[in-house]
Amino acid sequence: MNYRPGYRHEWGQKTYYTQLRLTPLGKEEAEELLTFLLGTDASLSSLKPLILEKTEGTPFFMEEVVQTLVEEGALSGARGHYRLETTPSELHISPTVQGVLAARIDRLTGEEKALLQQLSVIGRQFPVSLVKQVVPQSEDELYRVLASLQSKELLYEQPAFPESEYLFKHALTQDVAYGTVLHEQRKLLHGRTGQATEGLYRTNLRDHYTDLAHHYSRSGNAEKAVEYLGLAGHQAARRSANDEAIEHFTTALEVLQTLPDSPERSQQELTLHVALGVPLIATTGFGAPEVGTLYTRAQELCEQVGDTPEVFPVLWAYYFVRAEYKTAHEMGEQLLRLAQNQEDSALLLEAHLAMGATLYALGHPAPAHTHLERGVPCTIPRSTTRWHSAMGLMTLGSSVSPSPAGSCGFLAFRSRR
Repeated sequence: MNYRPGYRHEWGQKTYYTQLRLTPLGKEEAEELLTFLLGTDASLSSLKPLILEKTEGTPFFMEEVVQTLVEEGALSGARGHYRLETTPSELHISPTVQGVLAARIDRLTGEEKALLQQLSVIGRQFPVSLVKQVVPQSEDELYRVLASLQSKELLYEQPAFPESEYLFKHALTQDVAYGTVLHEQRKLLHGRTGQATEGLYRTNLRDHYTDLAHHYSRSGNAEKAVEYLGLAGHQAARRSANDEAIEHFTTALEVLQTLPDSPERSQQELTLHVALGVPLIATTGFGAPEVGTLYTRAQELCEQVGDTPEVFPVLWAYYFVRAEYKTAHEMGEQLLRLAQNQEDSALLLEAHLAMGATLYALGHPAPAHTHLERGVPCTIPRSTTRWHSAMGLMTLGSSVSPSPAGSCGFLAFRSRR
């Protein structure tokens, strides 16, 4: 990985850490790069010092300044073989690379600028098939404008399988182009890109959850945004990318608040709160104030929504691991009543496990033993989402095995002792 000067890290003491310091270009290196870009024509001698002073040897900035001078007609010829047509006493260009890029984009033809803006919404890198779905343009016209943007070194084409892909020359190029798109046009293009992505990759959408979450959350389509933000959050949580999962779930909750208040919205909010709990605890700990706020809200939503079998095991595990056994006991009792009313055998096993563990912790070994005996079979399917959420919380805060059979056996053994 790399990072800019000023960033502080704690890797330096690791035995497997090696640092390679990349220093800025010195005067000789900057001059060498500039000669490669411009050439060695005698007319360039007065121009080179001006470019070096303006760009302070930043390679990308130097490239953009040279390209600007070509487009303005100050330079003629081919790359590496330019001649100076006008001799400037100073460079009247923006002092920042963003300003230079904005000026270059403004000088594009209408069709070039429109396509570059549309591409900036699609992303930094994109396949041709996706562009064809998003941009309402004939194929011949599309390839012609893409080729023009390539020749002006705003885009690169790179070979890929099964089709070619295009890439913005630099992330700043995409950012500046994106900044020139009007807000309503952005929303329209994000929505169109989301729909095109769903259509193109319908057989493997899971590989594109993050992209779909990104586009729909900026499209104004709140329902789709919440759906894909939730899916992207679960996907990140499964691979222990906790910060990413927290970001997706938190954004989903924010977008959800823009929808009309309804029982369905409350159910979605409750589901997202429960999903957010595990990565939040993993990064902040059980005692963090935000974790307490999260589960307090989850309890409130439980009361609003009613019977929520997927939530009670998670709430029970949260309070159990925090040693709030009285509240955990209340959650266990609600879970047991719910399982009995629904005649759900899998849920009933979870309820007996919860009651047994809590009663044992409260100092009531006899009734704890009764409940744990009923939970010993542990035939709960491993794919049960609510089980994994609950056991994930327990595993984060205790020595209880994440395996259902292991957990039941452990607790039953403890009760017998």
